Amino acid sequence: MAVEKKVHERFSFSCLRSSNGRDGSSIETSRNSPILAEPSEGGIALVTRRFPWMGLACLLFCSSAAARAQVSLYTTVDLALRNSTSVRIATADMEKAAAALSETRDVYIPALSIGSGIGYSYGFPVGQPSIYNLTAQSLLFTFSQPDYIRAARSGLKASEHALKDSRQQVILDASLNYIQLNKTAAELAALDEEGQYAEKLIAIEQQRVDAGIEPRIELTRTRLTSARIRLKRIHLDNDATALRETLAHLTGMPASSFITDSKSIPPAPEFLPGGELNTRVFHSSENVQAAYASAQSRQYVAFGDSRQNLRPQIAFAAQYNRYARFNNYDVYYSHFQSNNFGIGVQITVPLYDRGKRAKARESKADASRTLAQADLLRDQTGEQALRLQKSLAELSAQAEVAALQRELAQNQLETVLTQLQTGNGQAHGTPLSPREEQSARIEERQRYEDSLDADFELTRARLSLLRTLGSVEDWAKSLPKN
Repeated sequence: MAVEKKVHERFSFSCLRSSNGRDGSSIETSRNSPILAEPSEGGIALVTRRFPWMGLACLLFCSSAAARAQVSLYTTVDLALRNSTSVRIATADMEKAAAALSETRDVYIPALSIGSGIGYSYGFPVGQPSIYNLTAQSLLFTFSQPDYIRAARSGLKASEHALKDSRQQVILDASLNYIQLNKTAAELAALDEEGQYAEKLIAIEQQRVDAGIEPRIELTRTRLTSARIRLKRIHLDNDATALRETLAHLTGMPASSFITDSKSIPPAPEFLPGGELNTRVFHSSENVQAAYASAQSRQYVAFGDSRQNLRPQIAFAAQYNRYARFNNYDVYYSHFQSNNFGIGVQITVPLYDRGKRAKARESKADASRTLAQADLLRDQTGEQALRLQKSLAELSAQAEVAALQRELAQNQLETVLTQLQTGNGQAHGTPLSPREEQSARIEERQRYEDSLDADFELTRARLSLLRTLGSVEDWAKSLPKN
């Protein structure tokens, strides 16, 4: 018994938080935990040598406890941003846009290449007898290239806004799923209590029916209430499983590891009514900014394509050749030499090209379409923000009503409990019974669940409005880290 007591004391520990993700994040445990401490003489090492199965069982217990530790909202959002596929796609698009910008600029830098045309010839030589040649080519001037550079720069700007927009969507998804999972867990706990009260009420009603005090319809109503509680619990349990799976896909953590921490969820910020919202939509929405940057890029492309005709294009070229003497060139050509070098510019003026004209019209139409799409997105985003803001007042009122109904149910429960303890009855001398107590407890739990639902809907509307205005990432940065 003494050995078992020592083993239990040495292997007891508390895990603080689990954040083990696919990106290499580690599970945080208490540094004061004996599992991280050095084993003392005659302690853990001795026990594990004599009873190796105890050490293995303890390690399995520690791993299981760590995997089921609480995960804060901040950790969830951070892991989602690191693991999100949409963020990785947007990052790749931004890198592609940056490469496209470099490509448009690099046409002014000479491109170097080396080659060879070595071969044997008999009689009069045919072709160029170069052992090797070095060529440099670049663009010196064209009216269209500066517009293409501006277009690529606007495209990079659009991809940057799109990346920020993708990050904000991931933050919103992770936050709402986490908060909803926390709400669902609270509702499941309340339903478990409600189910216990319903079972007690069924037993009471069964006794009253058997005694002939109540008709059987009252028992049927009570059983119906219990069945509805079980149905709602099944529905919420399925929702919790789906939410954990979604969070697992977002963060890369195992779905079974998500235990929410209510203290890590701050209240959503309030919003000022009126004209401030309209001024923030255009300047703060990353999605709208990305659309207008993309439209500007298409306009630059269209302008550059329109200046392809009737305007000179100047290119630079230089070449060095090392000619061979075994191709009989020195026999048939006078003043032959092996080392040869040339440098110059090439000027081209397109006079008539219907293909380029059609391309210019196509680019112009594409630019007009993209600009119209940006205007449409701006209007839709403004309307969505306005609807969300207007809904906040209604949702706030619903949350207040739900909170007052819950408070009223609590007061009624306290009144019933007080009357049962003091032996007082209702009006007209009707005595209270345990049936009224269980009914009051069920009513209080139902009002509590309604209050949780109303608060979540209000939080979802506020965070969605933050997402529309492009400020949800600022809210995420203010989350408590512990």
